[in-house]
Amino acid sequence: MNPKSDYNKHMNPKSDYNKHMNPKSDYQNERIERGFYMIVLRKEMKELNKQYRETDRIYHEISMQSGLSDSAFMILYAIVELGDGCQQKDIADLYCYSRQTINSSISGLQRNGILQLHKGSRRDLHISLTTEGKRFVEEKIYPVMEMENSIFDELTEQESEEYLRLAKKITCLLREKMNHR
Repeated sequence: MNPKSDYNKHMNPKSDYNKHMNPKSDYQNERIERGFYMIVLRKEMKELNKQYRETDRIYHEISMQSGLSDSAFMILYAIVELGDGCQQKDIADLYCYSRQTINSSISGLQRNGILQLHKGSRRDLHISLTTEGKRFVEEKIYPVMEMENSIFDELTEQESEEYLRLAKKITCLLREKMNHR
C-alpha cells in the first residue's frame, strides 16, 4: 500500500472515496470507510436517522419558540405528563436524561419562578409548578400536546398501532444489540 496514494485518495475531492463520503449521495447503501474496515449503511437506517434528526429539530424549534432550552421544555412537558409533585428521578427515568441535566434545568426554571421544590420523605424532592409556571404550561406546553394528539387523529387506528409496534421493536432491537456488542 502506497501511503502517498492513500493520502491523495483522501485529499482529492474527485476521488471515489469522497463520492462515498458525500452525505447527499443517492447511493442505495452508502459505504463509509473507517480505518481497516468498511460499513455499509442501509438506506432504511439512513432514512430512520434522517427522520429522527428532523423530529429532534422540530422539538428544538418548539423549545426555542417557547423561550426554553430543550431540557427545560422537556421538564415542563414531563410535569404535565407525570403530574405536579413528580420527582426528578421520575423525569430522568421517563425521558432518559441525566439527573445532572435535569437538575441544572430545574434550577433555571426555579430562578425564573416557574417551578418550586418541596421536600418529601427522606431526600426526595417533589417538583411543582408555581402560579406563573401553570400559566406558562397552559400557554406553551398544552398547545404542543394538542398538536401531537392531532397527529394521531389523522392516522387510522391500525396505522397508529403499527407505527408504535415498529418503533418499540426497533428500540428493543437496538438496546439488545447494544448490550451484546
